[in-house]
Amino acid sequence: MNEPEKIDPRELSPLALAFVGDSVLELLVRQRLVEHHRLSAGKLNAEKVKYVSARAQFREEQLLEPLFTEDELAVFKRGRNASKASVAKHASPEEYRASTGFECLLGWLYLNGQLSRVQELFETLWQSFDPNEK
Repeated sequence: MNEPEKIDPRELSPLALAFVGDSVLELLVRQRLVEHHRLSAGKLNAEKVKYVSARAQFREEQLLEPLFTEDELAVFKRGRNASKASVAKHASPEEYRASTGFECLLGWLYLNGQLSRVQELFETLWQSFDPNEK
């Protein structure tokens, strides 16, 4: 069976990029938690949510935005401005849009093979972000 032609990440919708970026962030957080904490699965999940909720992603994006390149900022804004039918119940529309933009950026970086940049941003986030800050 022939593989379908691979789609260039530049041609993907911002929401498709965010779909991938959401998984990228979640996997990085899960990996970091498991590598450094001996917690039950339920407690690991509770900790993970502190990093991957729309509200947390909004704060993470604000922390990292000064580090974005011009291209990264454009991708973030494209994702932030993408229309979505629903809004998270525990986040404002502004937080939800920014979290979508952040996920879009992570998806774009990942699909473009810029894994070292994903890791660089994640390390900065992990060292500087306090998930317990409200």
